[in-house]
Amino acid sequence: MPYCQLYYHFVWTTKLRRPLLTAKIELTIYDYLRAKAVELGGLVYALNGIEDHVHLVGMVPPKLAVATFVGQIKGTSSTRFNKEHPAEDAFFWQREYGVFTFDKKRLPYVVRYVNRQKEHHANRATIPILERTDDDNSQTAVHEDVVQYLADEQAWWQEMQTI
Repeated sequence: MPYCQLYYHFVWTTKLRRPLLTAKIELTIYDYLRAKAVELGGLVYALNGIEDHVHLVGMVPPKLAVATFVGQIKGTSSTRFNKEHPAEDAFFWQREYGVFTFDKKRLPYVVRYVNRQKEHHANRATIPILERTDDDNSQTAVHEDVVQYLADEQAWWQEMQTI
């Protein structure tokens, strides 16, 4: 496999945002998501959510399209749950999802954000852009001023040497 450092933060909801991820089934669904991600060659750094949505922080192998990866883990998890737990209410995900890229320096912060999902939602202290799951253009995308990209070349060179 080619060398890569591609970090992703995925978020998607249950169908119609129904509170389907109850304490009773949450860990089972997370196990299915994690197992499929690993089967596809991905890495999962964090996986958590609340009753109506889930966040996953991971790496996707470069040979696999991001849309294929997220579609496979979502589809497999709901299909497998419905097949293995027929007595439970049917479980489905929405079609849409949000995906955000970030660099290795931000990995610990994104992992912490996902690991503390229940706390963030209970305290209404979420980061709106990291909760986004559709193409609603009324929300502003993350944008940094161009000036922030014009770093001192020597400082950049030294930082890259430490990675």
